[in-house]
Amino acid sequence: MNKSIFNYNLPTELIAQTPMKPRDHSRLMCVDRKTGFIRHKRFYDILDEIDSNCLIVVNNSKVIPARLLGNIEGSTRQVEVLLLRQLKENTYECIVKPGRKLREGSIVAVADSLKLHVLEVLDNGNRIIGFEYDNGTNIDDLLNIYGKMPLPPYITSSLNDNNDYQTVYAKQLGSAAAPTAGFHFTDELIEKLKIKGVEIVEITLHVGLGTFRPVKETQIENHYMHEEYYHISSEAADMINTAKREGKRIIAVGTTSVRTLEAASLNRNVVAGYGSTDIFIYPGYEFRVVEGLITNFHLPESTLIMLVAAFAGYENTMNAYATAVKKDYRFYSFGDAMLIL
Repeated sequence: MNKSIFNYNLPTELIAQTPMKPRDHSRLMCVDRKTGFIRHKRFYDILDEIDSNCLIVVNNSKVIPARLLGNIEGSTRQVEVLLLRQLKENTYECIVKPGRKLREGSIVAVADSLKLHVLEVLDNGNRIIGFEYDNGTNIDDLLNIYGKMPLPPYITSSLNDNNDYQTVYAKQLGSAAAPTAGFHFTDELIEKLKIKGVEIVEITLHVGLGTFRPVKETQIENHYMHEEYYHISSEAADMINTAKREGKRIIAVGTTSVRTLEAASLNRNVVAGYGSTDIFIYPGYEFRVVEGLITNFHLPESTLIMLVAAFAGYENTMNAYATAVKKDYRFYSFGDAMLIL
């Protein structure tokens, strides 16, 4: 399957630079995946679209303020260090910019109380970095003080509030990018859904920067998908499996929730536990768990739009995107939403 069929033209002015406030006032495109029929709503109208025969699965991963700026000791050269994943206590695999000056043994001073030691240079150009900081502090507090949110490259404005790049239900710290489909929910909207009888279940998948990695291979089947860590509690798995047995519709919020549920499924049941997944979902995939999807509008030729096309159907998906462009929907992380049922 050629990746070019997932391309579309997007005017740059439709790339959302700031979050919608209130969150649930973003636009909502409702797509019937059987007929392709499209309706236009606001996200708070989801109360009319989802009934008590549905269970919603959200990703409660929390974004680390993982972008650190500092100077190489002995020079005035500033470098950026972006945390990718924790290897052990106080040790992370990181991306550094510019990397050519940051060799093994280099030290980056972020502040008097925080220094970064380059322990190893990996073959892929990433660095293994150890954190040195004063006794009486901890790394989470220091990241909250000195770290910045690792916003996607297409967002050129800065945040006034780091919470704008978190979902309201974010709990488990570990993502390098946000599960953005959840941005549209407010605490009040979630409570109204629960009052209506809709079950809401939390799972965790820590989103890596690989989510922005372009598909370089012409034939998408040759693309190597990045690996991401997930956790599904026994309680969450039991609730999802019980709902499926009772004939309820499982609606995933975001592609991260979809990948987690499908990767953790066995004989159409969700298996509790910890793990990692590099599952790549594109048209032709047979879904075992997910029966509804809430998602944003994604980059052309990305693995994310391919997943959406696998779920909604290729023709329906590309027609929905063309309609969204025509009707000036907001795109990408801070953009509008799509409900596919």
